[in-house]
Amino acid sequence: MLSFTIMAITFGVVFLAELPDKTALAGLMLGTRYRASYVFAGVAAAFAVHVVLAVAAGSVLTLLPHRLVQALVGVLFLAGAAVLLLKKTDEEEEKIKAPADQSFWKVSGAGFMLILVAEFGDLTQIMTANLAARYDNPLSVGLGAVLALWAVAGIGILGGRTLMKYVPLRLITKVAACLMLALAGFSLYEALAP
Repeated sequence: MLSFTIMAITFGVVFLAELPDKTALAGLMLGTRYRASYVFAGVAAAFAVHVVLAVAAGSVLTLLPHRLVQALVGVLFLAGAAVLLLKKTDEEEEKIKAPADQSFWKVSGAGFMLILVAEFGDLTQIMTANLAARYDNPLSVGLGAVLALWAVAGIGILGGRTLMKYVPLRLITKVAACLMLALAGFSLYEALAP
């Protein structure tokens, strides 16, 4: 059953965690060189693959005892918040190998491969698995996560630098970390409550 509340929570957590990530910069760089729709098609497909994998992993966790899953999810959310708070915000932009021509398949393929490799095991993939385990609603979590990742990709491709002029990256990172701390607190409370 689709839950808009779970979708919104997932969207918020994943969106804020992904916005300061290097893949938004990679999308921005590809988007300035190639047709935005071609880049977005490849990037969106790669993110969809990652969300399916993350939701599947999180759904497997729901087979474990509830208290154990909540404790594990809480610890992983704490770790995610720590990663966001401790990571350097001035990451070097990755070098992107440009496709030889502007065809749909070359450009979207380059975007797909870049994101597929760069995002494997990324913080947002782990957070998506955590949310899938926490809420036991794979459809809502999956839709919220993929929409958040697509939104970040779209922002990155169409004008991430403009957004960063108005919203400091450090603020976005701190808000995402606070959301993860709150989710960690809820999960740990559920794990320890009598």
